[in-house]
Amino acid sequence: MKKTLIAHSPDADDIFMYYAIKFGWVDMKNTYFDNIAKDIQTLNEDALNGVYDIVAISFALYPHIKDEYALLRTAVSFGEGYGPKIIKKKSVVLKKNFKVALSGKNTTNAMLFRIAYPHARVTYMNFLEIENAVISGDVDAGVLIHESILTYSSELEVEREIWDIWQELAGNDLPLPLGGMAIRRSIPLNKAIEYEATLTKAVQVARDHKDRLSKMLLERDLVRIDAATLDKYLELYANDESITLSEIQYRAINKLFEIGYKHGFYEVEVKIEDYLIPTEYTALRNS
Repeated sequence: MKKTLIAHSPDADDIFMYYAIKFGWVDMKNTYFDNIAKDIQTLNEDALNGVYDIVAISFALYPHIKDEYALLRTAVSFGEGYGPKIIKKKSVVLKKNFKVALSGKNTTNAMLFRIAYPHARVTYMNFLEIENAVISGDVDAGVLIHESILTYSSELEVEREIWDIWQELAGNDLPLPLGGMAIRRSIPLNKAIEYEATLTKAVQVARDHKDRLSKMLLERDLVRIDAATLDKYLELYANDESITLSEIQYRAINKLFEIGYKHGFYEVEVKIEDYLIPTEYTALRNS
């Protein structure tokens, strides 16, 4: 059997969307799946270096890897009125050039933040370290992502939501594109189509059996949060809209790429429909 490694982040939504495969509820013929969990910026850098065949990425990274990777239609996370939060200590008034901790230069939240706050002094660190860096005073503010948007210290308060920045830049109440999955283009097309179908089924099965799967993740200490927080978090980032990309999600991703291009983050403007796996190949091949 061929071993296929799925690289994803250690946050609860990625684990939830993958573990239907890990627990053997979903499989693929002649394929053994294994996984590795790394923080999102490390995964972005690994994608830039072509380390993995299938890897979770920030949507803002994708135009930089479009020639090497196709974007999968599944295991996607969007914000709908919520998302990463800019936080600071309650006693702090931020100056124009405040020092801020971000979770990585290629993340969606970093790109939107840098557009909105061009004078801020940015430092990058692992997302798990940001909250303590703000509390200790090492930085004036930080952008929280993943589960920390629900669990941050009472010493902190929200300065601004990344969602609000997104709405000002994008308008039209488009969902905020945060994370997805990419697959190496050198994989044979029929195999890539099969991988996408298997991963899509895994997310669907996870959603269909949310309570059971959540209980198993908690019992095995595979997530960092309690049951109530996990339930709330999954409805934010591993919900029914995570199973496969919708038309409004396509528009949102294209708007993100348009904004990035206009602000000099990309050399060319990308339309995501041009960089998906052409699943119609299967029908044509069998016709």
